[in-house]
Amino acid sequence: MEAAAAAAAAGVQLGTSKPQIATQAEMAEERVPIAYRDQCAHLLIPLNKCRVSEFYLPWKCKPERHAYEKCEYELVMERMLKMQKIREAQAKGAATIVVPLIPSTAKLG
Repeated sequence: MEAAAAAAAAGVQLGTSKPQIATQAEMAEERVPIAYRDQCAHLLIPLNKCRVSEFYLPWKCKPERHAYEKCEYELVMERMLKMQKIREAQAKGAATIVVPLIPSTAKLG
């Protein structure tokens, strides 16, 4: 938890502000690949259903695709802003912030 303390000292909150809406059971039932099980998975599930029903035609499912891509874009921008704050804190000589590779919310073991 020292990474969280160092991040808090620099004014950076680790993690994302978006809640996880889709549960692990729902994502497993819908066969969402593990790499895509993030805070936007609740939008990916209806998008994939639409894609299958419309035979993956690129001009179909535009509202679903737009909503999913916007959500992913917001997550990327949030991560970039946090990394920028971490770099600025390090440049000012604040405590070194170690961002863990495995999030503290992961259930290990």
